[in-house]
Amino acid sequence: MKAPLGRDLTTGSIPRHMVAFSIPMLVGSFLQTAYSFINAIWVGKFLGTEALAAVTVSFPVIFVLFSIGMGLTMATSILVSQNYGAKRMDELRKVVDSSTVLIYSLGLVLTALGEWLAPSILRLMDTPPEIFAESVSYLRVFLLSMPLGFGLFLTRSLLQGVGDSKTPLYFQAGSVLFTIVLDPVLMFGWLGLPKLGLNGTAWATVVAQLLALITLLTYLRMKQAPVAPRLPRLDHLGPTTWKTLRIGLPAAVQQSLVSIGMVFVTGIVNGFGEVATAAFGAASRIDQIAFMPAMTFGMAVSTLAGQNLGAGRYDRVQEVFKWGCIFSGGITLLISAMAVTFPEALLSMFVSDPAVLAPGVEYLHIVGATYVLFALIFVSNGIINGAGRTMMTTVFSLVSLWVVRVPVAYWLSRRMGSVKGVWIAMALSFAVSLAVSMVYYFSGRWQKPLLKTAPNGPAAPNPGEMFGHETGEA
Repeated sequence: MKAPLGRDLTTGSIPRHMVAFSIPMLVGSFLQTAYSFINAIWVGKFLGTEALAAVTVSFPVIFVLFSIGMGLTMATSILVSQNYGAKRMDELRKVVDSSTVLIYSLGLVLTALGEWLAPSILRLMDTPPEIFAESVSYLRVFLLSMPLGFGLFLTRSLLQGVGDSKTPLYFQAGSVLFTIVLDPVLMFGWLGLPKLGLNGTAWATVVAQLLALITLLTYLRMKQAPVAPRLPRLDHLGPTTWKTLRIGLPAAVQQSLVSIGMVFVTGIVNGFGEVATAAFGAASRIDQIAFMPAMTFGMAVSTLAGQNLGAGRYDRVQEVFKWGCIFSGGITLLISAMAVTFPEALLSMFVSDPAVLAPGVEYLHIVGATYVLFALIFVSNGIINGAGRTMMTTVFSLVSLWVVRVPVAYWLSRRMGSVKGVWIAMALSFAVSLAVSMVYYFSGRWQKPLLKTAPNGPAAPNPGEMFGHETGEA
């Protein structure tokens, strides 16, 4: 049975599937980043360095909370892709019901906690006093979009699990374009509306995400999509919710570890003053461009692996890994070359202060040279996550962030007396994360949970055999 708004990834050309599945997500990422860039230009050029620093300080906190939703919806995508690949449509429907209750409830709880704890968290991050009040105000408004964002994460993950990456793109494009138009209107008080300043960008996000979520859910109901959220049946929520949590909690912890690590790193950067914070914020915009192909192809690899492992097609997974490295690594390598060669030109889009440009250029020379490592990490982790072994990628993140990045950033920056020590620690953490992920991937241990459950297709190969020769399938 081939459900509407879906794509069977268990047959046919893997590189063709990967490109067709990835392009809409990549376009969506570019749209979101384009908005982020435009927003940063509005803020940095028209509201000043303090406003840009306030956004930079607030972002890790936002990402910590949103990452929990992203991690749990990763479990949803894994379970949907495996059940869709195995053609277990009844089980797929249970995943939709349980995830709908879980994700929306969690979004509301985390929003309340975030509103309450915002000032305390920003104090713990050593936020500079001159931007503290503005940062708290901006953060509290932006957090109102969390339940809406969780709903969009969930719907996108459900659709991607059945191989549909186009539908989320259309609604995301509309949301981004609407936000781009609404941003300056609310920031500067155009059309007779109140002048909200930095908070105007946060309110624009809330309004745009509300409209996007309502229209997307309405569309899926009209199309009778198999993953359209509905009033859930309570009789099967328990077992399926537990399965979602078993896979999703490690993924949520993994995402949270990354974002909490960003909070600590940002706190270390904050200790070097407002200029260092603004430089970090501007350089992070370039990171967004570089990480887009890696994250996009990582999601494609995870979905391809999930569907093929669900169908018992272990023979296709090696090809998924190979083409993921070629596409993701190749594109990211080009972006890395540009970041290292033309750092000032890229950073000048967001800041014009020479004092801010100098540490930003230094950042891109060091961290920008290691972008390709990040791309390869997402390919190997994508296979491992697609197999449901999210606990292992969580361990990898733990090692990379809490054994390497945060302690080395603190120690080295203090020893050098410069924020450059933070940049070096970030590059080193990418190298360590890639090493541990690749070692585990090539060990073949990620296959073990699925060996007894593959419903059809060839038996899983011995790990040594699987990685010792090419399958020849393209």
